[in-house]
Amino acid sequence: MNLSNRRYILSGIIVLFGLIFVARLFYLQVASDNWKAKAAVLTEEKIRIYPSRGLIYDRESELLVANRAIYDLMVTPRQTSEFDSLAFCELVGISMNELREKIDKAVRYSRYKASVLKKQIDPSDYARISEQLHKYPGFFGQVRTVRNYQKGIGAHLLGDFAETNPKDLKKDNYYRQGDYIGKSGIESVYEEQLRGIKGSKYVLVDVRNNIQESLSEGDYDTTAVSGSDLTITIDAELQAYAEKLMVNKLGSVVAIEPSTGEILALVSSPGYNPNLLVGAQRGKNYKVLSTDSLKPLYNRALQGQYRPGSIFKMVQSLIALEHDFITPQTRISCNRGIIGCHGAHSYDDLEGAIIHSCNPYFHQVMKRMVEQGEETSRFKDSRLGLASWNKHIKRFGFGTDLRTDLPGMKSGNVPDPSYYDGIYGELAWAYSTIYSISIGEGELLVNPLQMANLAAIIANRGYYYPPHVIRSIGNEGKPEAFRTPISCGVKEEHFTPVVNAMQKVIEQPGGTARRARIEGIEVCGKTGTVQNDPLPDHSVFMSFAPKENPQIAISVYVESSGFGGTWAAPISALLIEKYLTDSISDPRKEQRILDAVFLGP
Repeated sequence: MNLSNRRYILSGIIVLFGLIFVARLFYLQVASDNWKAKAAVLTEEKIRIYPSRGLIYDRESELLVANRAIYDLMVTPRQTSEFDSLAFCELVGISMNELREKIDKAVRYSRYKASVLKKQIDPSDYARISEQLHKYPGFFGQVRTVRNYQKGIGAHLLGDFAETNPKDLKKDNYYRQGDYIGKSGIESVYEEQLRGIKGSKYVLVDVRNNIQESLSEGDYDTTAVSGSDLTITIDAELQAYAEKLMVNKLGSVVAIEPSTGEILALVSSPGYNPNLLVGAQRGKNYKVLSTDSLKPLYNRALQGQYRPGSIFKMVQSLIALEHDFITPQTRISCNRGIIGCHGAHSYDDLEGAIIHSCNPYFHQVMKRMVEQGEETSRFKDSRLGLASWNKHIKRFGFGTDLRTDLPGMKSGNVPDPSYYDGIYGELAWAYSTIYSISIGEGELLVNPLQMANLAAIIANRGYYYPPHVIRSIGNEGKPEAFRTPISCGVKEEHFTPVVNAMQKVIEQPGGTARRARIEGIEVCGKTGTVQNDPLPDHSVFMSFAPKENPQIAISVYVESSGFGGTWAAPISALLIEKYLTDSISDPRKEQRILDAVFLGP
């Protein structure tokens, strides 16, 4: 065969294969319905796998917050057929109008994708419903997880876990509509650690959203990673007892372990059972709580701002001692023509002034701090003195957030020169204008956590750790930020006369806090009777125990109940005794507190 013939044969073979390939391609892409159906299957979809949320334990490894299953009832409109809607509504517990609205909404969203018909059905109710669902094609249950607060305590501290809103979705692309997120308290602060990492499963679906098969035999799938468990600093037994004592009272309790800054209890009263804001009744219960005139959702322990009253005299004493404005032996006449006072005393030294809570004494102490004679103008001199005073006060944590890990705390108010300029005008005020802050009144504002922290500072003789609620996250220990002490700028030696006086406030006959005495335990404390015009005064008490090697520092506020030694002091004593001895030696004292009712006007 010559070369020319071979060329024709080779060309013919190439043309033949080309025609066969073109014909097959035409058949597959145009003529064959089988290929069209196969192509329809090749739509990829990602299914999110939700992780288990981390659990929360107290300092003794008692489980406080767990997870429990609930169910959403779903509907896929294209899969439904005619059904007995009246029987269905009776089964599910919704009205006919609600059923129509939900299905219309689902159709508008997608006929082929599932939508929620009814949220958060309790497992016991879903068990009853699921037995009948086979009669209603297109309806099915989808399991979800919500929180279960095991002991029903610590609502303000633990916080709220609820469905995401548009703001949440915009802020973090981790979430999708219908997801849940920590909204307040520990649930919010440690949301990223608690939520875990979502997994995913990739599948191939048809145009009607029916799953056909896994993509690449699951090679691209990822496993969900459970959230980290938290161990927090709260003592569940002390927390529950504090909540019990504060029933039928407006106020708060904050207890801190001085040597670590760990918060042992944090109570705002009135409170509520956190399980009320879980499940199908959440919306109804939230409305009731949010419209209650006693404001049970309001966290008084962190957001309540009160005048500190006579307890503030402890801070004034320590700063004045540190900067040599007074010594423990300094005596000042109780001149009641300058400012009112009470009790039989006339010429106290520092210890006596604290025991008797002498107002003229501390009026003169602060005057020495503010009017130092650095300027000939008393207005300019007062500005300089107040600026220095403000700086020293803030070292005790007042006017700050204390670097705590609890959200929503209000820092209170420690006036500085610019504050009074805004009220009176520049160079239009002097100490004689603002002296009420010398005894913890006037424009000073603190919150109960700051007051408990002051007790911790005095217990430690000069320093504190940022008050916090986290002990460990998963296998990791406490964050370093909570392991570093903060000095208040006063030497340890200056705390001795103050601590001794605080012990005598409780133990000395005639002391203002005799109801805080505990047999066998040296308690140091200071009462506060905080002005609340025109209503009755707030009863306030700050204390720590034992005197040496203190284990607990505490503040108690009982609103509109009168003298600090009458109500706040005995509540504090009961809590200290319960924590240190796990017992109560005086049941009558306890019953008196349990029977008391202070719910405002």
